[in-house]
Amino acid sequence: MLGVVPVGLRIDPSLLAADFANLESDIRKLERAGATILHLDIMDGHFVPNISFGVPVVEAIRRVTQLQLDVHLMLQKPQDYLKVFRRAGADILSIHIEVVPEPEMLFDEIRKMGALPGLVLNPPTPVEAVLPFLDYCNLILTMGVMPGFGGQKFQQNTISKIAEIKKHAKEDMIISVDGGISEETIEACANAGANLFVVGSALFKENIEQQFKKLSQLIS
Repeated sequence: MLGVVPVGLRIDPSLLAADFANLESDIRKLERAGATILHLDIMDGHFVPNISFGVPVVEAIRRVTQLQLDVHLMLQKPQDYLKVFRRAGADILSIHIEVVPEPEMLFDEIRKMGALPGLVLNPPTPVEAVLPFLDYCNLILTMGVMPGFGGQKFQQNTISKIAEIKKHAKEDMIISVDGGISEETIEACANAGANLFVVGSALFKENIEQQFKKLSQLIS
């Protein structure tokens, strides 16, 4: 399971952008490149206008890799699915402040299951909505685009949100950013205080291993 203290700055590959006909092959490429964690987007078609994949795919990914699984629950009722995704192999379970405005009890439940709790905020959500909960979770994820579809343009106000979270967060907080992360945006996010970078389209569009190393160098 992921330790509480992040080990340096890390790329968190979003498998939603991978080749699902060759998913294990893509995971092996990421392992060879030095990945330590994988980001899995779970969408229900209600909270976000798209459907991605569910428990069987997470179970299949867990069977073929020991990398940490960062499971992002874009669900209208995440509380109903915490146990099944933890059993499927999730090491981190992140929920949205927009659907769980008082998330402390779910954080406790996630920890009791042996996973780390995360809290996510969408671009329209003010950063003040998550600040009261920084001491209760291990990860804060700021969305750089509206969740649901890859390849969107990065929203610049994400940078100031990351900086505000960094200012108030405990030293060992995992500060993650997801959406529009590329060679053009990753350095600014790192400079603002992010230490975990969810990358989809910019990683899988070309040679995965080369892109992973190139992006890693930009934050080293």
